[in-house]
Amino acid sequence: MQEPAITPDLIESHGLKPDEYDLILEIIGREPSFTELGIFSAMWNEHCSYKSSKKWLRTLPTDGPQVICGPGENAGIVDIGDGDAVVFKMESHNHPSYIEPYQGAATGVGGILRDVFTMGARPIAAMNSLSFGEPSHPKTRQLVNGVVEGVGGYGNCFGVPTVGGEVRFHPAYNGNCLVNAFAAGLAKSDAIFYSAASGIGMPVVYLGAKTGRDGVGGATMASAEFDDTIEEKRPTVQVGDPFTEKRLMEATLELMQTGAVISIQDMGAAGLTCSAVEMGDKGKLGVKLNLEDVPQREDNMTAYEMMLSESQERMLMVLRPEKEAEARAVFEKWDLDFAIVGETIAEDRFLILHNGEVKADLPLSPLSGRAPEYDRPWVETPPAEPLADVPQIDPIDGLKALISSPNYAGKQWVYEQYDTMVMADSARLPGLGAGIIRVHGTDKKLAFTSDVTPRYVRANPVEGGKQAVAEAWRNLCAVGAKPLATTDNLNFGNPEKPEIMGQFVGAIKGIGEAVAALDMPIVSGNVSLYNETDGSAILPTPTIGAVGLIAADEEPIIGEVRDGHVALVIGDTTGHLGQSALLAEVFNREDGDAPHVDLAAEKATGEFIRANRDFIKACTDLSDGGLALAAFEMAEAAGVGIHLDSDDTATLFGEDQARYLVACNFDQAEALMIAAGQAGVAVHSVGRFTGTDVCMGNSSASLEELSALFRAGFAEAVA
Repeated sequence: MQEPAITPDLIESHGLKPDEYDLILEIIGREPSFTELGIFSAMWNEHCSYKSSKKWLRTLPTDGPQVICGPGENAGIVDIGDGDAVVFKMESHNHPSYIEPYQGAATGVGGILRDVFTMGARPIAAMNSLSFGEPSHPKTRQLVNGVVEGVGGYGNCFGVPTVGGEVRFHPAYNGNCLVNAFAAGLAKSDAIFYSAASGIGMPVVYLGAKTGRDGVGGATMASAEFDDTIEEKRPTVQVGDPFTEKRLMEATLELMQTGAVISIQDMGAAGLTCSAVEMGDKGKLGVKLNLEDVPQREDNMTAYEMMLSESQERMLMVLRPEKEAEARAVFEKWDLDFAIVGETIAEDRFLILHNGEVKADLPLSPLSGRAPEYDRPWVETPPAEPLADVPQIDPIDGLKALISSPNYAGKQWVYEQYDTMVMADSARLPGLGAGIIRVHGTDKKLAFTSDVTPRYVRANPVEGGKQAVAEAWRNLCAVGAKPLATTDNLNFGNPEKPEIMGQFVGAIKGIGEAVAALDMPIVSGNVSLYNETDGSAILPTPTIGAVGLIAADEEPIIGEVRDGHVALVIGDTTGHLGQSALLAEVFNREDGDAPHVDLAAEKATGEFIRANRDFIKACTDLSDGGLALAAFEMAEAAGVGIHLDSDDTATLFGEDQARYLVACNFDQAEALMIAAGQAGVAVHSVGRFTGTDVCMGNSSASLEELSALFRAGFAEAVA
């Protein structure tokens, strides 16, 4: 088959700038073949090379005594004691999910699960953070239904519980939804598998499902803005098969017990290209591949298509040759492909042969090591204008506006489509705060949360970045878990625009400051840039996924409120309404500054909650919607009324940080107040849980009426 000539248009269609192509010519000393151009395009796109973000990612704190493995591997790994480790990561599948919602979301879940079990960990929990356009937009309903169905369809069939997540709506996502998928697994800390190849002449083995043409060029597509050619990009979306993935996991974990694995890598973005190059580069070795040996499900596939296919449910491994028969038997038992497709070589070469013909012969280390790295120009986000006057409102009217909005209504419609109890270790259903999973065979528990408030980040990237980490910290502390570490999924617009790059830089600064102060290092993550359509960018959305530990001798804080409980706010309230949920939903305004995040106060209030768990019956952090929304959600979950003393708009709906709402008996409230005095933490009695009404000052409505509104709002908007 005649390969196309390398022209400026072909180079541009591969996402390469003229100076990047010049660098390729300098590295290889000649014009690349069509397959070689595809390989460079795959390795040097934003999605794989992080060329716009590397400089800033290096500034993030990634170390700590609890960290076994930080960024750079398939997933991050944290020690949870007794020889156990938790392996976790969050990754985006934004562009594919906008083009093809069901498969885009499903394969996002599949990819993140592979990242976890590739390291030798059995997945135990999944979460997702979803951002969609306004509910009235003609595409939103289709996207929400397709994405939720895809997340559930893959996760439920694979058999991993979805324990939490978030869903938001904003016009800025009309042309570009966000699908951020998180997975966590358990491994023994002395049985972790890494991706660096070692040994010369070792067999390179292809594992799993066959290679097809789905997803060819997917990583390059994910590194570009959308325009009116979006429908043409549909073939770049992969197709997932969760039952094959389940078999692949069982076979991989069984294979790892045989001692056959030298190194192993998931085939994710850029497929065979990226996995082979990364394994060789980390091991300082070359790789030779014979493509005629690659299992294929379509006829007459070219070298270019095989190298760039993103077909799902595939792995690449370097094998101990003496274990070949044993390893092959495992995969044949699970009815999966096992094919030796190449070998490691001493030279720094990436040599691709197809039916004896050389299709690519490139120096391997420059493919990843010399990818362009940009110090993009950036401008600081200007300070927000001071908040204009916010009039006093009837608090029940304000609460109704929030709980009937799909942003703050109950998300039962979403999580009831997910299997939340599979594996029988879930200790808490979604919808109430951080998810909790029992560590099987022990008395330990792990807590998981995912958080970001994009409108804060747009107004003030540094404070918004800090707040995303601080809210994750609070969600973990609120269930009694000690926060251990974080993963980030940094979703932004076009980094070539200085104001967008400024948002990114500011958010990284805020995140770095917060994870250092709260001892929650970033151990893994993902950057998703170019989230724009026709030049219009999404809200900056740096999602933070976080993991915490509830030790064997500790009880989680997961009780419900009951009639007679006192309501206490831990932390200081000043009534910050800038960028608040109330402003957006009631007044259709997005003005003022993001709330200031006092990291010392966050640490003090969080540690106070954990230290005094014995006095606390129920707890939630205060964030979107302030005290009014948090108190209502707590009351609604238990079917008990709430009487709050204040009817002041700022007091009820302000979004000051470092605060928790706690419910407990009267004598426990007294004990908490004494403890707070000794710890130097503010605590205020704000009302009590009682009766069948929600009362704020002299304004009231029946809990039954409000509950019906809360439980119907989401489905009415998008189902």
